[in-house]
Amino acid sequence: MVQAQPRIGPAITWPPLPDDFKLLDEPVENIQQPPLAAALTDALGAAHRIRPEMLIGSNFGLVAGVDNETVVKAPDWFYVPRANPAPETEVRRSYTPSLEGDSVAVVMEFLSADDNGELSIRALPPYGKLYFYEQILQVPVYVIYEPTGGRLEVRHLQGGRYELQPADAAGRFWVEPLGLFLGVWRGERLAQTLNWLRWWDADGNLLLWSAEQAEAERQRAEAEHQRAEAECQRAERLATLLRAQGLDPDQI
Repeated sequence: MVQAQPRIGPAITWPPLPDDFKLLDEPVENIQQPPLAAALTDALGAAHRIRPEMLIGSNFGLVAGVDNETVVKAPDWFYVPRANPAPETEVRRSYTPSLEGDSVAVVMEFLSADDNGELSIRALPPYGKLYFYEQILQVPVYVIYEPTGGRLEVRHLQGGRYELQPADAAGRFWVEPLGLFLGVWRGERLAQTLNWLRWWDADGNLLLWSAEQAEAERQRAEAEHQRAEAECQRAERLATLLRAQGLDPDQI
């Protein structure tokens, strides 16, 4: 009798999303999730760190074929270093690694009150998110964030498994694919006070949001204007003093 061989793992392929595949159109679980994702992308754009070949998105389908079944997960935020351009006549509605460009380098999931499988290693349909990102897509960096309490966990793929990474002395985590630190910053953006996820560069400088950059530029312009006004007033006082002494300031 021939014994069955043990199963090594699922057969993984990289098919395009079928035209008739129905993507889930469900509301987000938490009102904080869209602004958190938008703020991460905004800071990268304001720092001129987004290039045309990159693909950055949120709640957007990442596709893989697992044992001849199309599986789609839509993380709250993700980053691909290089994606093939989509045809001008088409709107990209999903992304299949290998088929359409580089592998996904970073995924983030923002926790809500409900358990949506962010830490699930379920290896059968419906696949757990951690299992899908770790074993199927093999994403190098997996970030899980609970915004209410500001709890941040960063996992790096090491030896085919995710390992929790320790934070540095400032409570931040190095995200190698982006060459940036990721950490928590509590403050206000667009009239919302939250525990925001934010980027810092290798030297510890905070990457500003576009609105912060605009405000910093306004303050610089105002300070320059005030310096110019002060210099003009100083020159006028000097001219007045010279005229009082019978001297022509234009001849000095």
